[in-house]
Amino acid sequence: MRWAATIVVLALAAGACRGSEESITVYSGRTENLIGPLLDAFTEETGISVAVKYGSSADLALLMTEEGDRSPADVFISQSPGAVGFLVENGLLRPLDPVVLGLVEPEFRNAGGRWVGLSGRVRVLVYNTELVEPGSLPSSIFDLTDPRFEGDVGVAPANGSFQDFVTAMREIHGDEATLGWLEGLEANGAETYANNTAIVQAVGRGEIPLGLVNHYYNFRVLAEDPGLPSANHFFLGGDVGSLLIATAAGVLESSTRTAGANQLVAYLLGESAQTFFSEETLEYPLAAGVSPSPLLPDLELLSVATYDFDRLGGGLQRTKELIDASGLEAP
Repeated sequence: MRWAATIVVLALAAGACRGSEESITVYSGRTENLIGPLLDAFTEETGISVAVKYGSSADLALLMTEEGDRSPADVFISQSPGAVGFLVENGLLRPLDPVVLGLVEPEFRNAGGRWVGLSGRVRVLVYNTELVEPGSLPSSIFDLTDPRFEGDVGVAPANGSFQDFVTAMREIHGDEATLGWLEGLEANGAETYANNTAIVQAVGRGEIPLGLVNHYYNFRVLAEDPGLPSANHFFLGGDVGSLLIATAAGVLESSTRTAGANQLVAYLLGESAQTFFSEETLEYPLAAGVSPSPLLPDLELLSVATYDFDRLGGGLQRTKELIDASGLEAP
């Protein structure tokens, strides 16, 4: 598959030759530092300029539902599959070019072909190695409500990845068990933070010994300062606590520049972009045969949990309701 994405980009370029579509508009739930360099490289390679509107994935998805056919967006890049699932449910994404879909394994694309995964991250428990013995770490995420972890755990209830994870927990274990887990965290004095970065920093300072985050946040911190006393704990055996979550991209149904839009999605699945995800953002590449960074553990050895991401879109509102009902509140 290594050369497949290059062939696809060339094939799509034949239908959208340099200059034939001068620009496309992207709504991006990924921040500029994570996706901007790739969009610039795409423009340099194809001559297609990219106008970008950045924001949270959920807010942008809601905006596109309000804009409807008037939306200027051609491509939506989402931090989480839940937001693209929401757009699919509202009929706002069109099927991608079949050759683009073929670049990604079925488990990381919409069954109807309306979005594809770009990169993956795994939910983990980051811990302070000076405060926590590895042997005392929980084997399941459900153990975190045990009294022995009282006041020890940091969470980010407003974070998209946390909400996607909770939605998956609801689908796998049911609303009652999920609400019980959320209420157990709150009753156990879980600390709430604005985002994953704040949690990792708090763990590194020893402010809290444990925190639920995406895997790459701690790897990035350790790449800058290997001496920090923090490490990732992966929940094994398919435990939902180490769910693999994909970033995603789709083309708007209302777009009139679909050739250029598909060309951009193909580019993001190509070798150079997938290598960027692997080496620069320390995520797991999902296409183009690019290997993960050697800093990352092998997914097959971890046996992390996977999930039908199409089921996330319709459950996010209910998930937010359960989080609110539990008493966990963002700072």
